[in-house]
Amino acid sequence: MLREVLLSVSRSEKLKQVATDAAPARAMVDRFVAGERTEDAVRATAELAASGRLVTIDHLGEDTLELAQATSTRDAYLALLDALGAAGLTDRAEVSVKLSAVGQALPGDGEKIARDNALAICERAATYGTTVTLDMEDHTTTESTLGILRELRLDFPGTGGVLQAYLRRTEADCRDLATHGSRIRLCKGAYREPESVAFTDRGEVDRAYVRCMKILMQGDGYPMLATHDPRLVEIGGALAVRNDRQPGSYEYQMLYGVRPDEQARLTAQGERMRVYVPYGDEWYGYLVRRLAEKPTNLTLLARALVSKG
Repeated sequence: MLREVLLSVSRSEKLKQVATDAAPARAMVDRFVAGERTEDAVRATAELAASGRLVTIDHLGEDTLELAQATSTRDAYLALLDALGAAGLTDRAEVSVKLSAVGQALPGDGEKIARDNALAICERAATYGTTVTLDMEDHTTTESTLGILRELRLDFPGTGGVLQAYLRRTEADCRDLATHGSRIRLCKGAYREPESVAFTDRGEVDRAYVRCMKILMQGDGYPMLATHDPRLVEIGGALAVRNDRQPGSYEYQMLYGVRPDEQARLTAQGERMRVYVPYGDEWYGYLVRRLAEKPTNLTLLARALVSKG
């Protein structure tokens, strides 16, 4: 119940301000978000790279409804890639882009604006020898996002996509995208979705994740297994062995600030371990969705908000 309440207020500016001012909540922000500036993202990337981990960086923002904001987000990514290149980190880091942040939801030509902005980011990434992954958002954007992914891959075949296991359509999408060179991040899904399009029971979501993981690991693409669940990590390793996948033909992904010891363990075992690093001042919606995935963190945040209120 608490998870549902927090997801429903993930866009609340009032609660965002409460979280900013409340010391316990602020500590959680600092744990899960690298900072608000480009240099914060570069610093976090350098620290993770020094430990042997890979990185994907998300400039936080979504549901952009003004062209100027979409352009600003695009420019922030270009500046980030320049900064990563100057720091010599693009061999360890890529970027993750939400299409809604670069214009997908704009009226009229929103999809074209988002595609053009994403194309500019892909072009800049390519100059530094790195890649882009298109994040997936709520189910109403899935078809548009996959369509833009197909277009971008015509010129930048290394562009990654994301599939959410809790959507009922995802097994079919996995079969379509488990092709040679196709980089696909598989996650459970963190948006509030109706039961008509998504599994809502935790056990059903876990089983769907395993089914999707089997398809990707059996295919010819490059699976990116985004999970913190120890059982799913173990199953991923077993599937790698069963399908004769060598290290470097797949990777694990985890969020910044989540299970850092497990991240280090997998890295020490020779696994490719990539950390999803968010930064920027639009952190509130991201943070609430992350906390909603873990009841203990939900409780801590709720107490912080109540005590502040």
